[in-house]
Formats: sequence, structure tokens, C-alpha cells
Amino acid sequence: MFRRRRPLLRAAAVGGGAYVAGKSVARRSAEQGQQEDEQNERIGDLEQQQAPPEPDQQAPAPSMPDQLNQLTALHEQGALTDDEFSSAKAKLLG
Repeated sequence: MFRRRRPLLRAAAVGGGAYVAGKSVARRSAEQGQQEDEQNERIGDLEQQQAPPEPDQQAPAPSMPDQLNQLTALHEQGALTDDEFSSAKAKLLG
């Protein structure tokens, strides 16, 4: 009977070791997959942050009469001197 126990004990030890090794490999594989998923998520977030913003529709440039009216209003309020008003108007008219 003693002779039969040793081969069974050896088989149990080998089988148990293989089970632990397989479980360890599976755990490492799952951890690596999770790390890759997290890394891909971080990369995606960075790409979204670095992407150029979508162009917003800008208000059209004010027309020449609107700009002249604005210059006149600033001149009347005293924000522009006569010389500043004249030079800005000449620049606007070309």
C-alpha cells in the first residue's frame, strides 16, 4: 500500500502545481488586458483634448457704415480725440 501512495502523491503535487501555474497565468493575462483597456482609454482622452476645436460660426465683420457709426459714437463720447478719429476714419475708408 505504501508503494501506491507515493505515485498518487507525486501526481497530486504535479497536478496541483500545474493548476496554480495556470491560474497565475490567467490572472496575469486578465490584469494585462485591463491595463491595456485603461491605457487605450487614456490615449483616447488625450486625443480628444488635443483635437482642434470645432470652428464656431463667427459673427460677420461689421460693415463699413456700422464701423463709422461706432467711431462717431466713440468720438462723441470723448474716447477718441479729433486726430484719432480722423486717422481711424481715413484708415477705414482706405
